[in-house]
Amino acid sequence: MLPKLVPVTDIKRKATEIIAGLQQDQETLMITEHGREAAILMDVVSYRLQERKLALLEGIIRGQQALAESRTLSHKEVLARTAKWA
Repeated sequence: MLPKLVPVTDIKRKATEIIAGLQQDQETLMITEHGREAAILMDVVSYRLQERKLALLEGIIRGQQALAESRTLSHKEVLARTAKWA
């Protein structure tokens, strides 16, 4: 879904109203300045969810790289390494 475009002047004039709308609708806004994309504004809940998703994707990529580079352990090796933590 594409973010709604909002001129920076609207943000300046209606900040409280816009923030309340963000919290209610959880809709991302693209702030424009002189008709060009300048920034993104989103509610905190959506931002934190996006951060968690990004961290998960980065972990998957690291796992894929480890597989490609043969940096893996067998189940038995993992059990042996983690046994000392218990």
